[in-house]
Amino acid sequence: MLVKTVKDPRIGLVTITRVTVTEDCRLARIYFSVPGSGEEKERSLKGLDSAKGYIRRELAKRVNLRYTPEILFEFDPSIEYAIHIGEVLQSLQKEREDKPDEN
Repeated sequence: MLVKTVKDPRIGLVTITRVTVTEDCRLARIYFSVPGSGEEKERSLKGLDSAKGYIRRELAKRVNLRYTPEILFEFDPSIEYAIHIGEVLQSLQKEREDKPDEN
């Protein structure tokens, strides 16, 4: 839906990382990640927030639920954290390769 029908240029390269729904299906938290600076993240969040009503209406048409959940978008830093961990591990590996054996 975000790729094909939501045309807000603020959204950019958004990746939905997970969705949690309360037991009564009245609230859906949609976690997203976007590459780039804090400004780009904020811009994407504003775009997603402005598309909330449309997304909720489309969800109501496509999924047969007693209640259509309210939607709350939240930034998920897990992808950035995974990239950071990968960089740390690479630097440790490089450091290990650059050091001569000290046995």
